[in-house]
Amino acid sequence: MDRVILIKYGELTTKKGNRKFFINTLYKNISEKLKNYNVKIYKDISRMYIEFKDSDLDKILKRINSIFGIHEYLVAYKIDSNVESIKNSVLDIISKENFYTFKVETKRSDKNFEFSSIDFSRMIGGLILKNFKNKKVDVHNPELLLNIEIREYYTYIYTNAYKGLGGYPNSTLGKAMLMLSGGIDSPVAGYLTLKRGIKLECIYFEAIPHTSIEARNKVIELSKKLSVYTDKIFLHIIPFTEIQESIYKNIDSEYCITIMRRMMYRITEKLAKRRNCLVICNGESIGQVASQTLTSMSVINNVTNMPIIRPVSCLDKLEIIEIAKKINTYETSILPFEDCCTVFVPKHPVINPKLEKCIEFEKKFDYEDMIDKAIDNVNTIVITENLTDTDYEELL
Repeated sequence: MDRVILIKYGELTTKKGNRKFFINTLYKNISEKLKNYNVKIYKDISRMYIEFKDSDLDKILKRINSIFGIHEYLVAYKIDSNVESIKNSVLDIISKENFYTFKVETKRSDKNFEFSSIDFSRMIGGLILKNFKNKKVDVHNPELLLNIEIREYYTYIYTNAYKGLGGYPNSTLGKAMLMLSGGIDSPVAGYLTLKRGIKLECIYFEAIPHTSIEARNKVIELSKKLSVYTDKIFLHIIPFTEIQESIYKNIDSEYCITIMRRMMYRITEKLAKRRNCLVICNGESIGQVASQTLTSMSVINNVTNMPIIRPVSCLDKLEIIEIAKKINTYETSILPFEDCCTVFVPKHPVINPKLEKCIEFEKKFDYEDMIDKAIDNVNTIVITENLTDTDYEELL
């Protein structure tokens, strides 16, 4: 019996007129992820099928589990759609399984098939009971669920299904600029943004010598971990030292973080527009730190008209950490290398800043020229999941 990997679309089936676009993009993304394997991929309006070499199966399934837009995936036996072939195949498949209770579920898209779905499930259930002693039907909580999907030419039989990442295929809904720090929250925000079909570029603010090369490499590693869920990520490293030193020289300490974030937003907006990004994305979580109270967010946000996506804004820290561990960014995020947002944190940062005060403070230094200079000297590198540690220095 031949085996195929069967992909179920889930949310994509709700797209109506745009459904073909989303499916074609998913097909392209899967093809790209599996380009190093000997596979053949077929698609229709409700399913995608991947023919593969048995020796590559585990590696292919791991790749599929990093692709957004997939509701469920499974390994199915591909059988001719006639009753005797299906019966014989079921007996062969069941003989390899270890179970006591079972249930049969049949889906019949080929309405010319001679049995209804319910009748065929009963027939196959009876066949199993007759040929395997001490087995029992349990329609509520079976140890083994035998799925039979009957189509016009072929029938697909499977016992195990795996939950996909869901969401939309990457690159279907525009591009965002992610403000990527070395912390826990922003990589999770990037992952959740990718899940909605948005392609990412990242911006990182570097203040050498106040921040270290290790902090930069930490962000490169986080970008690499995010690139697993897309094809590649452009990481833009902004030289922020002059601006940050000017802030701490000219601004009251309690307002330094607020002004710094306003500068970061200004730079991010300019670079995002230059890179054809439609929105800014960041890891702000309401109330987590002084700059993330509603008052602070409002005052900081005042410097840009660009839409801001804050995917983790209403999650608590434990929920964010849980996702970070799932996507393998947590251990990197907690490495003890400080970024711009943590290296000069004042003892008592303002939690309810006044907009008029910020405007007055910002008149004390010529930040516009500094912003243009920082953007003109941006260092952009291309991050892929195959990037090795020895590549870092060559890239920079």
